[in-house]
Amino acid sequence: MESDRKDDFEVLDLDDTGKISRPENERAARYQLARDSVNRKPNDRTGFHQKLRAPLFATGTILMILLTLYFLGNVYLNHRNAKETQEAVNQIESDNSGEETPDSPDAYEEAEAQEELTRRLLEEYETGKMEGEQDVLEQIRLSLGEGTSVVETLRPLYKDHLVVASGGKYHFIPVKDTIEKNDYAETNLNILENGELQYLRDGAVSSYKGIDVSLYQGAIDWKKVAEDGVTFTFIRAGYRGYGQKGTLVTDESAKANLQGANDAGIKTGVYFFTQAVNDAEVLEEAQLVLDLIKPYRIDCPVVIDVEKTAENGRMNQLDAQERTRLVKLFCDTIKAAGYRPMVYHNLEMGALMLDLEQLEEYDKWFAYYKVEMYYPYAYKIWQYSNKGSVQGIKGDVDMNIAFEPVWEE
Repeated sequence: MESDRKDDFEVLDLDDTGKISRPENERAARYQLARDSVNRKPNDRTGFHQKLRAPLFATGTILMILLTLYFLGNVYLNHRNAKETQEAVNQIESDNSGEETPDSPDAYEEAEAQEELTRRLLEEYETGKMEGEQDVLEQIRLSLGEGTSVVETLRPLYKDHLVVASGGKYHFIPVKDTIEKNDYAETNLNILENGELQYLRDGAVSSYKGIDVSLYQGAIDWKKVAEDGVTFTFIRAGYRGYGQKGTLVTDESAKANLQGANDAGIKTGVYFFTQAVNDAEVLEEAQLVLDLIKPYRIDCPVVIDVEKTAENGRMNQLDAQERTRLVKLFCDTIKAAGYRPMVYHNLEMGALMLDLEQLEEYDKWFAYYKVEMYYPYAYKIWQYSNKGSVQGIKGDVDMNIAFEPVWEE
């Protein structure tokens, strides 16, 4: 389900080549970009500049990160001056290359920013403008020195924004007051020795342990799964291929898993991996799910799993409004059939590719694989790992906690 899970590569069309399409290694691309910058011949700057450039360019990768972070820190410190900030953004903001973004976010293209930032950094040192900014730079240096990623370093500086790395850019999306928030506190998280998470309220465990499965988990002993404390499960009903044809496929293990979970007394829901690009396709997906689950006890919601796939994914081409409209149509169809709909999404999808304000009436299932409560908006289920282990399943399985019952008692 989550973009770095194997489910993200399960959805090839039946008429595709069979080769799994994986996202490009953006870290390698950035590293090569830094090497190119280091190898660039110096210009006719003064000796002072040359002495300054030597330590800055000691390693291409660190330079690129520090330059990027310096500029973003500079924007942060001068954020009160909207006019100057906008002028700085306009100088290096990319042409977007067709990438979809929400209303006017700040998005910085690394490749375009590097040359401009190098020039500006030298000018700032020469004029002494950096003297008052050492605190922020020191915070950045310490954070990176501890192995913190760039995006995690930026987030504390932009507490009223969602900072998302996507498409080779860092996006800064204002947190909207009009969208319902969650009240979860990171201090209430309890991490067990086996890596499982629990959520506490008033010192007692208030969360519920869950998993989600597909044919890739193989034959499952659902009795042992129940004995391992699993309260709920979501079973993949099917998927649509993300190639041009968009073949509709029922998960071949869905019926066995539904029956097994029902027999073991585990609260059961289903999810469908959508790649619909029009009304007819999304209605076809909803009908496949409704036909499949009719003979079984469905305690938990029926979920539309909406994700960004490989670069050529058919649904990737939709803008946020059209994608949201199709998700809403699926949910309305499920609701009309007497089931409770839910929307599965990750940070990138929630910040950049869906209009969550239009989906407020539906419960959310959020995927995020870091042990922190960064996402501000409301969600009832957290998929926190794709490397879990439970009795009755061989190999890895997705782990979830529900903060409250998502089924009727």
